[in-house]
Amino acid sequence: MFTAEINLRVRYGETDRMGYVYYGNYAEYYEVGRVEALRALGWSYKEMEDSGFLLPVHSYSIRYFKPALYDDELILKTSIIAMPTARIHFRYEMYNRNGDRLNEGETILVFVNAETKKPCAPPEAFIKALQPYFPQ
Repeated sequence: MFTAEINLRVRYGETDRMGYVYYGNYAEYYEVGRVEALRALGWSYKEMEDSGFLLPVHSYSIRYFKPALYDDELILKTSIIAMPTARIHFRYEMYNRNGDRLNEGETILVFVNAETKKPCAPPEAFIKALQPYFPQ
């Protein structure tokens, strides 16, 4: 399994009247985690798109345990839990600075050929970058 970790700070505009992070913002936080996890592997969304691969979200789920609050520093762990095929499965765990687990979630994205708009295998070089994390 491959895991990357980033820190995020909750901005005022991301909160509701109670000072809690509005639930819809977690999808964007998870996106930041995915982008940075791929970057940690030596890839970027832009490079994938420029090389003819798109990655639309197939499914998204989240479970909430505690709210994140205005000005909290969040720790987001993003994992790729299995070697990708035409789909890539990400798992997320979010904590506050005190170590409290705030939520966990998952997304599944699909590798799509930019020309045909049909699902396809991921780039070979991407698979090679992941191989050390998934020994056979």
